Amino acid sequence: MPQIALSDLARFAGKELGVSGWLTVDQSRIDQFAECSGDQQWIHVDVERAKRESPYRSPIAHGYLALSLLAPLQMQIGVLPEDAAAPFSVILLGLDKVRFLAPVKAGARVRLRVVLIDVEQRNRCVVLRTSNTLEIEGSSKPALIAESRTLLTHPKGTRPAGGCR
Repeated sequence: MPQIALSDLARFAGKELGVSGWLTVDQSRIDQFAECSGDQQWIHVDVERAKRESPYRSPIAHGYLALSLLAPLQMQIGVLPEDAAAPFSVILLGLDKVRFLAPVKAGARVRLRVVLIDVEQRNRCVVLRTSNTLEIEGSSKPALIAESRTLLTHPKGTRPAGGCR
């Protein structure tokens, strides 16, 4: 990703901010997610049954596991402007238009492609809206697409009067 200053961020609206490296979604990661989320459905955790009965002939990652990869892969790309990291707090405001398009089979590699949709200034706070595409290596369809909204705000005590409205 090109080095972008907070003051220049709006110039990058509509442009790709970067692509992460490949990340393997192995069975161990899927099992750990199943354990912490409580979603133990066989299509995710029963390898032998998934090979026999699943239409994918393999266990697949939980959709929410795939979605949870957006934040760390965005950080790997360096989506946040370097000068925003220290003085600002970073808060996920939410996700819009989330679509799961293809399953991530156990052992598949994924990467994230991020496009900056727009930047909204709210006093001295900033809302970034990004388009995120989680690609699967060797697949013509991505695992998912989602828009995310991230708030960059000053830490308590340095926030301007009126907050970020």
